Amino acid sequence: MSYLSLDSFINILEKNNEIIRVKEFVNPELQIAEIVDRFSKSNNGGKAILFENNGTKFPLLINAFGSNRRMCLALGINNFDDISKDIEKILKDFSFNNSRLIDKLKMLPKISKIASYLPKTTNRKAACQEIVNMQPNLYEFPIMKCWPNDGGAFITLPSVHTINPNSGTRNVGMYRMQIFDKNTTGMHWHKHKGGAQHYAEYKKIGKRMPVSVTLGGDPAYTYSATAPLPDNFDEYLLAGFIRKEKVKLVKSITNNIEVPEDVDIVIEGYIDPKEELILEGPFGDHTGFYSLADYYPKLHVTCITYRKDAIYPSTIVGIPPMEDVWIAKATERIFFTPIKISVVPEIIDINLPQEGVAHNITLIKIRKNYAGQALKVMNALWGAGQMMFNKILIVVDDNLEIDLNNYSELSEYILKNIIIDTDIYFSKGPLDVLDHSSQKFTFGSKIGLDLTTKFEEEKKQKNIFKSNIAPTPDVITEIENNFDEIVQINCVEKKPELVIVSVKNGNKEQLKILIDKLSVISFFQLAKVIIFVEWNVDVFDLSMCTWIVAGNIDPQRDSIVINSKHIDLSQIWVDATKKTAKNDNFERNWPNIIVSKDKTIKEVDTIIKLINHGELIASPSLKYKKLLFGDNAIAEE
Repeated sequence: MSYLSLDSFINILEKNNEIIRVKEFVNPELQIAEIVDRFSKSNNGGKAILFENNGTKFPLLINAFGSNRRMCLALGINNFDDISKDIEKILKDFSFNNSRLIDKLKMLPKISKIASYLPKTTNRKAACQEIVNMQPNLYEFPIMKCWPNDGGAFITLPSVHTINPNSGTRNVGMYRMQIFDKNTTGMHWHKHKGGAQHYAEYKKIGKRMPVSVTLGGDPAYTYSATAPLPDNFDEYLLAGFIRKEKVKLVKSITNNIEVPEDVDIVIEGYIDPKEELILEGPFGDHTGFYSLADYYPKLHVTCITYRKDAIYPSTIVGIPPMEDVWIAKATERIFFTPIKISVVPEIIDINLPQEGVAHNITLIKIRKNYAGQALKVMNALWGAGQMMFNKILIVVDDNLEIDLNNYSELSEYILKNIIIDTDIYFSKGPLDVLDHSSQKFTFGSKIGLDLTTKFEEEKKQKNIFKSNIAPTPDVITEIENNFDEIVQINCVEKKPELVIVSVKNGNKEQLKILIDKLSVISFFQLAKVIIFVEWNVDVFDLSMCTWIVAGNIDPQRDSIVINSKHIDLSQIWVDATKKTAKNDNFERNWPNIIVSKDKTIKEVDTIIKLINHGELIASPSLKYKKLLFGDNAIAEE
């Protein structure tokens, strides 16, 4: 299903009762983000919201992809596996090896069908160029400042078009854009991304780099810009495949880059690779932490065009769940088949928990046939496209009948069956630019957990962990009272395998001393995994703990494996506290988590009652602001 415009998608959302129109004035600076954060974390992602009164002539659409249902509506499908099944059929058809002429002839209609999805250039007058402004002014759009410590207002849902100057191949990626003045923005593309690679080529030849940025149009365009496609694979072939109709392109006004003719807004410009980079950020990012200020290229805007009825699309990211969780879920399901066919044919299922913010935690189920296969899968995935950013990879096999979406049962199985000595593997490799935990920028360690059924060759030690004795509350209270460093202890699910401990005034050496003291206590000797978090983390909120732990650890650096004398098995102690230069010789700034200011919360309390017919949705920031260390983007030591 294809959409003729963003407005046509809004009509579908209205027919399905998935959108709210807000006619009251709401400020794009901080207020809209605070409202959307409340809806995003409501049941099933709340509603999409169209802010019609935002101080500009352009309505602002946000949270449009913020649920499973809305994401499916955006892509014109019933469920994400529909696209995956279509991809699987095509790949199987084309991989079928038969030299008979009749079989080759049978493939011609299928080739023709795929060719029909290829983008096509048109010379007709484009809807996206109904209004042409050769004196561009970005301030005419309701560009949001999302969080209090953001470096400014950011375009958050752009499709950035660039061309490789050598091959002429197109890349469409989604990179945030900070507004510096009416016709200048930052271009925050990470070093691993296609746009950054094109920039490097322009820098080599010393020529200006043309860039065109689109907003709106068919949601398939926006999704395709986020998709983890191989290098040189045209994003608009994927968009055509999703919408079952080719994307029609038109040349930009001031450069030769082609863009979809039916998008809502086009921002044209160039980047001069001879110019010095500009300091961009901070920005409240999808990790739930601020990505801190750094130097990126500067985009000079030469022209802005748009539809007469243009709508400005936006998104916010922050502590999960938010809208990007559902975009990631679509990617998880859609790209399951290509991963299975081209990388790990033994894979049965994959799951990216929202607390892992797309790249920190991955769950895999495989069909196991030989010893060492789980390790083979880990290495294959850590070397496959954007999976190289994964930090925690857990592998189970088809003997386990638990659904990967059933996190409670899966966690119980893992903790009951894991043998620290034999089932944990550490590796090193690239990390996401947004990962704040590693000692070195974009490089650090990874951890793999092999929870598959073991073949004889893999067995080193039997799991003799038998105890299911839960400690009494009095025992835990006594330990908390006897150690000044300890704030709270949670023996998870009142079972001994996992213990989460919040501590204060800790550093690496102090924690080692604390481990020595705690490891002789019988309660801790029964545990397999003991995790330290900061004093202000609620150890009984397992979703919060999972997000914090996955974000804060460099697995190999922050893990200590020791032998428990009580059960004659190794146990792992994990330091998921924040790291500082003073306490840990940490060489980088540690970011703060993302929350709204009290002033904004109070302002929105009044507005949201009007939007939500008198019912107040409490601000999620009230829950998370206790995790702050100071008021700035950089956490205080």
